Parts: sequence; C-alpha cells; structure tokens
Amino acid sequence: MSFQPVLPFGGYAGWRFLDRTLESQQAAFAKAPAMQRDADYFRANIAKATTAEALVADHRLMKVALGAFGLDDDLPNKAFIRKVLGEGTLQAEALSNRLSDKRYAAMAKAFGYDLQPPRVGQSDFADKILVAYDSRRFETAVGDQDGNMRLVLALQRDLGDVAAKTTSEATKWFTIMGTPPLRSVFEGALGLPSSFATLDIDKQLETLQERTGALFGSPDVSQFSDPAQMEKLARLFLVRAELAGGGASAVSGQSVALQLLQGTQAGGGVLSLLG
Repeated sequence: MSFQPVLPFGGYAGWRFLDRTLESQQAAFAKAPAMQRDADYFRANIAKATTAEALVADHRLMKVALGAFGLDDDLPNKAFIRKVLGEGTLQAEALSNRLSDKRYAAMAKAFGYDLQPPRVGQSDFADKILVAYDSRRFETAVGDQDGNMRLVLALQRDLGDVAAKTTSEATKWFTIMGTPPLRSVFEGALGLPSSFATLDIDKQLETLQERTGALFGSPDVSQFSDPAQMEKLARLFLVRAELAGGGASAVSGQSVALQLLQGTQAGGGVLSLLG
C-alpha cells in the first residue's frame, strides 16, 4: 500500500502541521513502490528519447515529464505536447512562449529539444526532473485530501523563484497570472471574485498591485523572497478559504477571520491580525 500524506486537520493549523512534517512525509512518499518504478524507468530510458516525438511515444516517460511540471491532465494530448516540446523556447513564436500558462515554457526549456544535443542526455537531467516529479506527485496526493493545502505547497515551491528573478515587477506579476496555482492563491488571499480573470489584463495587474500594496505594505512581488511575507500570504489565503468553506475548524476562529476580512478595507490593519 502506498504512503498517503497525513493531514489530521485543515486550514492554517493543518498547514502548520504539514509544514513541520513535510520533509519526512515527502521522503516516505517517494519510497513508495510505484514511485520507485517510475523513477527507475525514467533514469534508464530518458536519454534515449532524443526527440520530442520519441518522448511522447513513450507513455511512461511522458507521465513523469508532465507530472514534474504539474501538467498531468495533458497526458492524452500527445500532438499538443509534442509541439510544445519540439518547438522549445528559443524562438519568440514558439508555442510554449505564446501560451498563458508558463508551466509549458518551463517544461520545454528544461527538456531543450530545440538544442543540439537536447538536455535529456545530461548526466544530472533525470535526477533534476525526478526531484520535481516527486514533489508534484506529493502535492497531488495532498490535493486529493485538501485542494487548498496543495495550492500552498505550490506557493512555497514556486513563488520564491518568481520573486527572486531580475525581471521587472510587471513581468513577475504576469508570470504569477500565467501560473494557475499561484494565481489561485493570490486571488483567494486578496479576496478577488471569480470574474476577476475576465478583466482586461492591465486592469488585473493594477488590481493585484493595489491590493497587495494595501495588505503587505508593497505592491512588489520581490517582497515574497522574504519567508515571513510568503507565510503571511499563505495564512491569509487559508483563513479566507476556511471561512468561505464554513468547515468545523473555521467555527472557533470565525470572529478573527471576520475581522481579518473587514480589515482589508483598512489596508495594513490586516497584518496586525496575521501577526
């Protein structure tokens, strides 16, 4: 029987438990027989897949490749993935560069099928992909029990990298908007409605910056290089989600959560509640 993540309760308290036990839980999950079989097959065969066509033709390799970037749902979409990988990222008009979801460009860049030779033949390539695959598969298993917890795991993994980039702040925000898990956390934490994504892209950027500035003291993504700021973001997202869900764990903290939501009208006052 495979290892299942242990989540004794939900909400922010549940996240703190998961965060404290994350390393040991991930290690146990990666040792599961099915995960080991995936890893062994990928290490033994990925260097042979020297073209995008060869990778897509091997279901087991494609499973790991897509899983490493959280794109498991695209497993049946062979022609689409072959085009994404085959065109790579070097040309501005490449498909991966034109897609709003930046995970495709990250995958295409990692495999480097537009390079000669592609990166799949590098000695450390398999291990790099498998580290990402183990992490993403663990997140998926967590998400089977608690979708919000999965989003916070993705936040911890990805936001620091975006924040540390040397690109402009606007570019960082566009990356967040093009990365579904990060977008979901920010929209939830900032209390944005489901219709937000239908707004003009520049209006979305303006709103994200304004609300982030009001709640965190700065409109810049770079502030989330600070673990304390990232933790405040995760906490706000989970408290809002817990209140919206109305679960049992939300009841005892309901008054605090209501104050938190009301505090968004007064800007930085929310952060005093977040502590």
